Amino acid sequence: MKTVSIEVTTYIKTLTIGIIAVFLAASIVMYPSEAFHASLTGLQIWWEIIFPALLPFLIISEILLGFGVVHFMGILLEPLMKPLFNVPGVGAFVLTMGFASGYPMGAKLTSRLREQKMITRAQGERLVSFSSTSDPLFIFGAIAVGFFHDVELGVILAFIHYASSIIVGIIMRFHQKNDNENIPVTTNQNKKEPILIKAIKAMHQARMSDNRKFGRLMGDAVMSSINTLQMIGGFIILFSVILTILTKINIVFFISKLVTLLFVPLGIAPELSQAIIYGLFEVTLGVKTVSEASMSLPMIEKLAIASFISAWSGISVHAQVAALLQKTDIRFIPFFLARILHAIIAFILTFILWKPMHLEKTIQSIPTFMLQVPNMPASFHLWDTFTYVSVFFIWFVLLLFVLSFLLQVIKKSL
Repeated sequence: MKTVSIEVTTYIKTLTIGIIAVFLAASIVMYPSEAFHASLTGLQIWWEIIFPALLPFLIISEILLGFGVVHFMGILLEPLMKPLFNVPGVGAFVLTMGFASGYPMGAKLTSRLREQKMITRAQGERLVSFSSTSDPLFIFGAIAVGFFHDVELGVILAFIHYASSIIVGIIMRFHQKNDNENIPVTTNQNKKEPILIKAIKAMHQARMSDNRKFGRLMGDAVMSSINTLQMIGGFIILFSVILTILTKINIVFFISKLVTLLFVPLGIAPELSQAIIYGLFEVTLGVKTVSEASMSLPMIEKLAIASFISAWSGISVHAQVAALLQKTDIRFIPFFLARILHAIIAFILTFILWKPMHLEKTIQSIPTFMLQVPNMPASFHLWDTFTYVSVFFIWFVLLLFVLSFLLQVIKKSL
């Protein structure tokens, strides 16, 4: 009886997906001009923003993995990551790159660690749940400056976004707490040996195990990065077309009316319902719609919805993460549930922290480096972006090292 039920469910799932695919194909045929221009928009975003912003960091991350630098960081940051998030120290590398580079870097690196047997499946599911975030350049440049025209709001949104992600990581540490899978130890662990010596030995052994010459390592890193970016570009273009078609045939309008009913008990303005629907699919368009809502709406409500959408990240990003995780046995459902949790926590934190963090006097002068707005291709410069994200990466890594060192000292003194 159970087998029959599973088969029926499988048939229903296949039929549903088939109907949706036929419906979308027919809609594209009915509105070819709209679909074409939506494709061009998605392609422009990918080629002028996503591709140059992510390519250097994808290549560098692959090289760091090959040279064993990730293993080095893993040993040094184990005292911090293990008790706080219940993941190995190598998770700090994923967390830092995920925070600095944005979606879907966290998922990409998590899958790479799983492929190399450096983390268990449960640890991978915990790690990807809180290391997949928006990057600071998007929060400050696109949302704060580009959409809301106020750098001050970027500080608030960034703090809420990353703080709520850390909270998600702490909560997700209890996910599959009884993890029986063992990761093979690559070095002979000597407890009396200084942690720095352990880290250097781990890096050297990882480099010897990889055994690729620098030229081949560079070539593999470039090819892997290009393939990943092609996949990301395909999803961006696809969901740009889907959202345009759904808007054209008024499905977005219909769903927004249903969402409005949920806003009534929360006291949120119904005018923001369309922004929620756009944000469910694509984070940039959703936040942009929020910023363009009526000036009479309270800013706190706009920021709460913007935080919600940024944390949720959009189905387009979810599809990219799902495709990256398919290469491993890491399941997508924990990530999906973590995104819902992240969105809810960010939404609540916005209301809690708005008054304590918000300065009455709006900052009028905007620093030059904040003018590199990702959603404005004409002002987007690769070197400025690389410098901005690199500085963020270095400071965040240094912070993690300091925290890990302090925890190590405290542990020894007890």
